[in-house]
Amino acid sequence: MTVTTTRRGFLASAAATTGLLAIGISPKGAFAKASTGALNPFVTIAPDGTVTAIVKHFEKGQGTATGLSTLIAEELNMSLDAIKFEFAPSDPAVYNNFLFGPYQGTGGSTAMANSYAQYRGAGAAAREMLLQAAANRWGVSTSDLSMQDGMISGAGQEAGIGEFVAEAAALDVPAEPRLKGPSEFRIIGNADVHRKDQDAKINGTAQYAMDLHLEGQMVVVIKRSPRMGGVVASFDDSAAKEINGFIQALALPNGAGVAVYADKTWAAFQARDAVEVTWDFAAAETRSSDDIRRELLAALDDNAEFDASSETDLSDTLAAIEGAAQVVEETFYFPLLAHAPMEPLGATIEPLADGGVIIHDGAQFPTSNHNALSQILELPMEKVQVNTMLAGGSFGRRATPTADYQVEVALAFAMTDRTRPVKLVWSREDDITGGYYRPAFAHKVRVGLDDTGKIVGWDHRIAGQSIFKGTFFESVIVHDGIDHSSVEGAADTPYAIPGMHFGLTDNKPATTLLWWRSVGHTHTAYVMESMMDIAAKAAGRDAVAFRLDYLADGTPDQERKAAVLRLAAEKAGWGQAAPGRSQGVAVHKSFGSYVAEVAEISRDADGYVKIEKITAAVDCGLPVNPDVIKAQIEGGIGYGIGAVMRNEITLSEGATDQINFPDYEPLRIHDIAEIETHIVPSTVDPTGIGEPGTPPAGPALANAIAVDGPRVTSLPMTNEGIDFV
Repeated sequence: MTVTTTRRGFLASAAATTGLLAIGISPKGAFAKASTGALNPFVTIAPDGTVTAIVKHFEKGQGTATGLSTLIAEELNMSLDAIKFEFAPSDPAVYNNFLFGPYQGTGGSTAMANSYAQYRGAGAAAREMLLQAAANRWGVSTSDLSMQDGMISGAGQEAGIGEFVAEAAALDVPAEPRLKGPSEFRIIGNADVHRKDQDAKINGTAQYAMDLHLEGQMVVVIKRSPRMGGVVASFDDSAAKEINGFIQALALPNGAGVAVYADKTWAAFQARDAVEVTWDFAAAETRSSDDIRRELLAALDDNAEFDASSETDLSDTLAAIEGAAQVVEETFYFPLLAHAPMEPLGATIEPLADGGVIIHDGAQFPTSNHNALSQILELPMEKVQVNTMLAGGSFGRRATPTADYQVEVALAFAMTDRTRPVKLVWSREDDITGGYYRPAFAHKVRVGLDDTGKIVGWDHRIAGQSIFKGTFFESVIVHDGIDHSSVEGAADTPYAIPGMHFGLTDNKPATTLLWWRSVGHTHTAYVMESMMDIAAKAAGRDAVAFRLDYLADGTPDQERKAAVLRLAAEKAGWGQAAPGRSQGVAVHKSFGSYVAEVAEISRDADGYVKIEKITAAVDCGLPVNPDVIKAQIEGGIGYGIGAVMRNEITLSEGATDQINFPDYEPLRIHDIAEIETHIVPSTVDPTGIGEPGTPPAGPALANAIAVDGPRVTSLPMTNEGIDFV
């Protein structure tokens, strides 16, 4: 998803409280002084000169706290180390994600794209106001002054910025503060600048939602239906009463499970195991994974439910393929996938003296939390606070349209006398079996080539399960029945391929579904890049050169995609692999960014595959934090490859078979010997980086394997006889 912004549209209002300068955005979107008490700021400066960045996008490891703080530090001419950060409170009128409308949330790799101009503007406005306040006091022009490392100097004077806070707060806010030019950057683009949260995470002082322990709290765990859609018919907690620390067990009002309360976490889990529940499966899912697979593959042979092509008629595509000199065809299958972050879900509700509550959570969508608690606890919105904490990963899991685990903790708290904090804890088993999976998808592609090896027709059928239908995003993502996330990365490919047609068929979801790191690109990139390799081989062409032929029309999209492809190929020594090694390539655009990856593999004497190296090239616009970008590309590659290697969620009569890491194994440190990342220099506004590294990873590996081995079209690879060292 690409966010188009204007500087004036992002910069907004400033307000001052006694002794504090705060720069932020008003609901009107006008860069002017806000009325007293109407502001929730993006940057605050205290009388002692302490600068705090108020970060509106939560931190789940992707580096937003560092990135947004960097923008403010740059415009204030301060060291990044000198700036503190705090997560913003829940207030969508101030901290909304522009892509999401009047909604506060993090997702779609939008944090930097969304906030780049906004946070730079806030920092620049603060700088100009402080300089003006100093100029007024000293009776000089602002052109005589400079601000560096928290000090204002010039005209024979020098003082810390904190001394001018009160005077600066009384000034009008500049409508168009001057932003620094790229030649002036000291922090933006500096590869030696590292993450602000790394020390706290290394020394253990970083606080995650799971770490919170409040005095007098109760721990609650939920016994959920083993089948999706099952509800509680009755339960027996007599055995649980024998567990030391057990408090009570209550059926959730929505019937989704039994809440088991205890003084400590282990006691809660033991008591939950002792509770016997009789489930009503009348409306529950009963299909197995094999049933779902058969349904999706069968749908590919029928007429597509929706025409997802805007320019090519199916009859023209079929005629072109029918008249082709040769036709290549493949069918692909992608299973359900869990998110499996290192920190399982959990949140704590704390009662406040004024009758309100505060939820402590790694809140990816604070607005969902806020609304859910307000409705369930029957409290006005102003009586509900959201304290956003660090999250140990998410990959989309903490941002459900139903606010599932926040609803659980709210219901669990509502059923008590509301005098004690209630902490919800999910186990690893809860996380793996808890639904909200990446949906299953199937693709069938037929490509026709003429006698010179050029593509003349591309018939692409997709069958899957819609993520967005029935959610609050439906009006934005779903058009004419087509969930764009089901076809993104394919139907909107930058490749200029003639006779390209896409058809989509929706299948009834077998479980709750959710976006998963890179959403639809997780399967469309695999298919597109596998088929480009297959077509190149059929044409007798080099895989890189073949792709470049379809990126030669000179559009900005094509030029940027071609540039990362060339860079990755050059840095990987494409075509020069050592004896016994094979290379595969993939390139893909997602979330406004372009990533190419070359996978180099070897095989031992027993045929086991070893991933020797992944070479990546990325163009994500202006690289604000190169160190963070490299980390995200490395993480995205690892996440994508780990999934295609051996991960799947399977169902038996609606119940999840996998329960923990032994049977849903994450990537291991030894799985990839080396990752090398190259960043394309750019002055274009930043685009996404949290997800774009994932889509090309799987197909690059698959293409490397297919050089001397089988073409893997059904995932995970281990199910197809591919063994890894």
